[in-house]
Amino acid sequence: MKKLLLTGASGFLGWNICREAYKSWEIFGTVFTHPVKSRGVKIVQTDLTRYREFKKLFREIGPDAVIHTAALSSPDYCQQHKAETCKINVDVPVNIAGLCADSDVPFVFTSSDLVFDGLNAPYREDDPVCPINVYGEQKVHAEQGIMKRYPGAAVCRMPLMFGDPGPAASSFFQTMLAAFRKGRELRLFQDEYRTPVSGRTAAQGLFIAMEKMKGLIHLGGTERISRYNFGLLMMGLLGTRNARLIRCRQKDITTGAPRPPDISLDSSKAYSMGFKPLPLKCQLEELLLKKITA
Repeated sequence: MKKLLLTGASGFLGWNICREAYKSWEIFGTVFTHPVKSRGVKIVQTDLTRYREFKKLFREIGPDAVIHTAALSSPDYCQQHKAETCKINVDVPVNIAGLCADSDVPFVFTSSDLVFDGLNAPYREDDPVCPINVYGEQKVHAEQGIMKRYPGAAVCRMPLMFGDPGPAASSFFQTMLAAFRKGRELRLFQDEYRTPVSGRTAAQGLFIAMEKMKGLIHLGGTERISRYNFGLLMMGLLGTRNARLIRCRQKDITTGAPRPPDISLDSSKAYSMGFKPLPLKCQLEELLLKKITA
């Protein structure tokens, strides 16, 4: 089998990639603080910010492709620790892109819908970037650095993702499930819109991007939905009556980083190349009915 070097294997997206691809690839998954066990994956604990060490690892593995998911992805944390998070969110992906360019192997970078300000959705790949928080700015700088260093890379802007986070990561999805099951109060924005996909769907999109795409690509779902309506959809599928779902607005809750109101992605380019997310209800049913999140 071909070798896949996957950074951030213990993170939400990395975990889902491992579950989706271990039968088709020999996966070498890097982790930093959480050396998880994943079926069919060779876990390598390393600090990606130590370039010389990673370069040596890269050459030892000799990957046929690289997917880079590792990041400090909390917008609130990035807002307060700009210099620290810049190293992993900007310097590291650009350096890895350089190694892939030098070796002429496919490189897939996972960017974010947070590169936009949320005022002119839905966003296409050629729309101007306009982030309103530090995390979004870092993703923009990473995108630009990667494309300059390796024009053949696939830079995938990811939407809000839900599903099984694995043993080491966390997800808003699990927080919502716990609230529903225990009857706790849950406040969700009625004025924040995204185009979400499941982790499994996102992983499938990344492999399509690896095979068919270069440059910027959006991998969002087909439906624009608010967090509140997402919660209602989950409630209906779960058949729960104990949940106390409360609608609120962004202005009602103070956050560390500014939040854009509507960063829905237009992903028609990816759809034309074979990325076909199921309807949101079907993706949720697949997770909830098979009890993947339990």
